[in-house]
Amino acid sequence: MVIPRIVLAAPSSGAGKTTVAVGLMAALRRAGHTVAGFKVGPDYIDPGFHAVATGRPGRNLDPMLSGEERVAPLFEHGSAGADIAVVEGVMGLYDGALGTEGFSSTAHVAKLLKAPVVLVVDASAAGRSVGAVVQGFVAFDTEVRIVGVILNKVGSDRHETEVRAGIAPTGVPVLGVLRRDTRLTVPSRHLGLIPANEQRDQAERAVDAAAELVHQGVDLQAVVTAAKSATPHEVIPWNPSTEVPPPGPELNRPVVAVAGGPVFSFHYTETTELLTAAGADVVTFDPLTDPLPEATAALYLGGGFPELHAEALSANTKLRDQVAAEVADGLPVIAECAGLLYLCRELDGHPMTGVLPATGRMTTRLTLGYRTAIAATATDFFAEGRRVRGHEFHRTAIDLDTDVHPAWYLPDGMEGITLPHVHASYLHLHWTATADVPARLVAAARR
Repeated sequence: MVIPRIVLAAPSSGAGKTTVAVGLMAALRRAGHTVAGFKVGPDYIDPGFHAVATGRPGRNLDPMLSGEERVAPLFEHGSAGADIAVVEGVMGLYDGALGTEGFSSTAHVAKLLKAPVVLVVDASAAGRSVGAVVQGFVAFDTEVRIVGVILNKVGSDRHETEVRAGIAPTGVPVLGVLRRDTRLTVPSRHLGLIPANEQRDQAERAVDAAAELVHQGVDLQAVVTAAKSATPHEVIPWNPSTEVPPPGPELNRPVVAVAGGPVFSFHYTETTELLTAAGADVVTFDPLTDPLPEATAALYLGGGFPELHAEALSANTKLRDQVAAEVADGLPVIAECAGLLYLCRELDGHPMTGVLPATGRMTTRLTLGYRTAIAATATDFFAEGRRVRGHEFHRTAIDLDTDVHPAWYLPDGMEGITLPHVHASYLHLHWTATADVPARLVAAARR
């Protein structure tokens, strides 16, 4: 791995990592670089803004979901064709999965990538004390190499001078200073920022504003120089074609329909890469307006925001009827979170497909976190007893009409619903850790 790379971290959430990361990606692109963007952790929304900023797919690096041995290979795969990579961290630099001493933290990923770290610090409520924060983060783990600081939300020239004076004794250079800017506000709601594909014009304006702010306030050449200081090491790039059995020239390429559009925007870039490598013709469609693609032989329904579009989803009666009829006829389906809700009888009183004997509803409770799950019921995609790691992120719940075959055993009970050819649950998986699952979906499509 020789590509110049930098990890943007912060002392805590709310420091402005996403603003700086997106602005830096876009500013580097405007300066003539081909930029690869990454997000630490399972977040789906930030990579959408990375894609707007870089013109390339946004990707995730998550040791918990994909396995730490795949982080560097996935990074190398996602960086192909780029000349610099920017990795946006998650939460505070050293914050990982609870009870794991930092596993899956930004620091963990930085060490796996042998990448230098730039610390983004919200200086709005401090002066010289920022220096103590920087010194503490440098000393906390000497295997993490912090090569610079970008100060965010600085109020004035006098404020900047005071903060710089506090940082100077640490020896860590200040690579940039950003002032407060109301143009950077991006609307949010119950699960965070509104995804870029739901408000493309507004997302592009926010990216443009962030790029201009970074261009004015950050020494881009110093950032590039820091990125070039990353330690080279040998990594074999992840390759979807070696992760799944080769389909063989004699086998047909079945159509696997992948839900997209504003409602179903939560899925990882590698998902479609694995389906394609397994021999599928992947066709993306928008359940708000489209019917099932012609010759659909399997269906993948990812996550997103069906609770905000329930009426519009329900209004596409042609698709609802198609899905219900095709599933009754044996159509293989994997559904995660939003997909689970779409397969229910109704969502907040609006009719859905009725494939599953359950109703969905919005709640005030946030369910968030990594889960270790065991397959409770054998399906076309999972053997009973299969152990996986996944992630939940939702404010909805489902109520069962009758007893069902559950999808997973979780530490706190059973979750999800299965039919022999349908696996539906709230759990999001990163299929790079379970590459047999997309292969099984394609095999079921051929049958």
